[in-house]
Amino acid sequence: MKTMLKLAVMACGATLATTAWCKDDPAAGAKLYTANCVACHGADRAGMPGAFPALTDIGKRMAPAQIKEKISKGGGLMPPFSQLSQQEIDDIASYLAK
Repeated sequence: MKTMLKLAVMACGATLATTAWCKDDPAAGAKLYTANCVACHGADRAGMPGAFPALTDIGKRMAPAQIKEKISKGGGLMPPFSQLSQQEIDDIASYLAK
């Protein structure tokens, strides 16, 4: 009986741990990029020279934390996207790093 109880507790703990931990999702990031970023940076992420920077190879120019901060706080002509959750910001950053 004790063994069964231990197994049940371990299974429940593993389920809760998996649910609480979310992995970045580039596919979700692509959808969020389309909804929030395409208007300025373009579908091909090439931007508009002189107005909106290209986001191609952004992962080579900025650290992931910098990309996430830029998305959440904005800067220059870019507005802050404070309506996005941290998971959504992580997903967009993951998509851009591809």
